[in-house]
Amino acid sequence: MSERGHVFIVSGPSGSGKSTVLREVFKRRDRLYFSVSATTRAPRPGERDGVDYWFITEERFDEMVEQDQFLEHARYAKCSYGTPAGPVREKLREGFDVILDIEVQGGRQVKARMPEAISLFIAPPSLEELERRLRGRSTESEEKIKLRLETAKNELPEAEKYDHVVVNDDYMRAAGELLDIINNA
Repeated sequence: MSERGHVFIVSGPSGSGKSTVLREVFKRRDRLYFSVSATTRAPRPGERDGVDYWFITEERFDEMVEQDQFLEHARYAKCSYGTPAGPVREKLREGFDVILDIEVQGGRQVKARMPEAISLFIAPPSLEELERRLRGRSTESEEKIKLRLETAKNELPEAEKYDHVVVNDDYMRAAGELLDIINNA
């Protein structure tokens, strides 16, 4: 395929439903590539190395930063996250649209490097609903939940800097809205 793909930056607070919405988007559309991020955080139950994230040590992460192997990287909730650049560039050349599920700091870095990237912010319907979702996971301590809620309060105002904001009040509807944006890029 000769047509180059597009990069879609997808951000939103932890618990906003990004993963659920994106899973539905991938069910409905071909020629999409999900960029697997690297992280220093521990895997959650059911997460697989190389599928959900590349789970690496802080030392390895720092080496990759020094070698300029990330399209973006940031600290978030006391862990490091980054987008390996090589696979993204390769898939774009192959004509795939690339989805980057990254937090707002990383989104700003990618947008600065790739102004043509299309940014999408997935917002929860309310902070109360966000807290309910985070608690419903039953995977994190009270301290982590409070940290994620505090981080979310700082992230939500960033939505106005994104090209599109999708409120995830119903994941099927939100996935449809996201697909419309991707298909019309």
